[in-house]
Amino acid sequence: QVQVVESGGGLVQPGGSLRLSCTFSGFTFSDHAMHWFRQAPGKERELVAQITTSGSGIDYGDSMKGRCTISRDNAKNTVYLQMNSLKPEDTAVYHCMAYGGKEEYWGQGIQVTVSS
Repeated sequence: QVQVVESGGGLVQPGGSLRLSCTFSGFTFSDHAMHWFRQAPGKERELVAQITTSGSGIDYGDSMKGRCTISRDNAKNTVYLQMNSLKPEDTAVYHCMAYGGKEEYWGQGIQVTVSS
């Protein structure tokens, strides 16, 4: 049974930072590429960042490029998203996703609100 434990969301002021994390269990974490998506109210889901199984390949979506860093710790079955210089338009529900070629495992979503 796949389980996902998420943490790190909340309310932050513009210009602030947050680090999101997802810890997975129930499958071989190191065999899965990891992704972060986000979805704001009334908007389509968009890719924030993705990282390959070993961590050697990383790609960012345009929305947060230069302001976020994705990383993973295969020993801890955890993927991270460090977000800096946050803006109100970054307010969204952030989802982690593990992709293994034939299956996807999604986190429940982490609310991030950027507001003064």
